[in-house]
Amino acid sequence: MTDYGHDLLFGTFITPTNSPPMHAVDMAVAADRAGLDLATFQDHPYQPSFHDTWTLMSFVAARTEQIRISANVLNLPLRQPAVIARSAASLDLLSGGRFELGIGAGGFWDAIVAMGGNRLTPGQSIEALEEAIEIIRGMWATDAPGRLVVDGSYYRVDGAKRGPAPAHDISIWVGAYKPRILRMTGRAGDGWLPSLGYLPGGPSDLAAMNAHIDEGATRAGRDPRAIRRLLNITGQFSASSRGLLVGPPEQWVEELTGIALDYGISGFILAADDEASIQLFAAVAAGVRERVAKERAA
Repeated sequence: MTDYGHDLLFGTFITPTNSPPMHAVDMAVAADRAGLDLATFQDHPYQPSFHDTWTLMSFVAARTEQIRISANVLNLPLRQPAVIARSAASLDLLSGGRFELGIGAGGFWDAIVAMGGNRLTPGQSIEALEEAIEIIRGMWATDAPGRLVVDGSYYRVDGAKRGPAPAHDISIWVGAYKPRILRMTGRAGDGWLPSLGYLPGGPSDLAAMNAHIDEGATRAGRDPRAIRRLLNITGQFSASSRGLLVGPPEQWVEELTGIALDYGISGFILAADDEASIQLFAAVAAGVRERVAKERAA
């Protein structure tokens, strides 16, 4: 068993479709009213059928009350890191501390280049992401001496004024799958945000991936328990069981409890674009919280 001891978070992974324009907003409002913790949105600026994710998150923040908001995950190659830092701090301030920063190195390079981005190799994109995280943290560090200077190979700031400071300590959650970027997540991130559907071996793949994060954290002098592990999931609620996360809510409670306690996952984000699934997932969340609390107490 691997349990990093974080409080549990449950949320939705909402498709940011712009037709009809208000659908993604309505789903976020439904998740807020259901008592879920997170409303997250993928970020593909080259996809014309999607809203711009920053604009959408800002609109959602204004329409919701309690739920936290995040990109899942922000497309770094088409967004300048110093501006990301200021945008994130502003949204956190305006929402009363309800923003978290999910971010990724990029992947759809033909589309990124078509939108004016630079094509990077996988190794270069990881180096660029680590530089960006350093800049973002530096921009938020208003109590640090002097202006910010970062002379990176991909991103540079030369005497940038720091600030504003966000309303709370925004977490940086990294979308990552391969060993090198997983180690970087342990070295520089606050959390890890993969999708279960991209793991060929299913939940069992999480153990080896956690080990790479733990290694990166340890080598950097960090406690591996400081890095939260989240997971995007898909599934279907049905009367009978037909596989992992396909079945009645009671089955979901059992399976997610197992993933939480066996693999240290403390955040579950369901791809859901209908209110019925959001309501059922909120009920599942309550059941998982209760089961995990009992296991931890024991």
